[in-house]
Amino acid sequence: MDNHIFSGQPELVSVADKSHLLSHRGIVIWMTGYSGAGKTTLAYHLEKRLHDEGILTAVLDGDVLRQGINAGLGFSLSDRRENIRRTAELAKQLASCGIVVICSLITPTNELRALAEDIIGQERFVLYHIATPLSVCEERDVKGFYAKARQGEIKEFTGITNPFEEPKNALYAINPSTLTIQESVAIMFDDIFPLLAI
Repeated sequence: MDNHIFSGQPELVSVADKSHLLSHRGIVIWMTGYSGAGKTTLAYHLEKRLHDEGILTAVLDGDVLRQGINAGLGFSLSDRRENIRRTAELAKQLASCGIVVICSLITPTNELRALAEDIIGQERFVLYHIATPLSVCEERDVKGFYAKARQGEIKEFTGITNPFEEPKNALYAINPSTLTIQESVAIMFDDIFPLLAI
């Protein structure tokens, strides 16, 4: 067997090469907000809008990730940190391939948001605060989490027993409770689309 075919260093495909192949940059849109704020709904509607423009996307939703790569993690501060770390590392790898990654996670503290930004890199990290007020999220309570937290059935629940810190480094903010989904997505698309130019 000719071993010489395995000698030498391969010519690596650069991040720029991958971006040019897709005709857009890979970035990470990180949505932070209370449970029930509308992050997941907006993430998938924004993905569809970007897809319609020929943008390759991936959605990383916190609830879905907890059924897979983040399974077994709870809601203690250490588990939340590991949840964010794993998600940010995955998002970083996808974005380096030119993919626009939309992350939908509560990410309740500025420390955790800074961790995600440090891992992904400031040049590719776009923090979006989905600023639906807590009172509106609790009124919706589509998953019944707030009622259970109020009754003490869920410990360490953001907004009830655990704090949610107002984002200090959010590039954008939107309050979907005052807008339709279509209006919200249109605003977000107009914010984000210019950032994808190579």
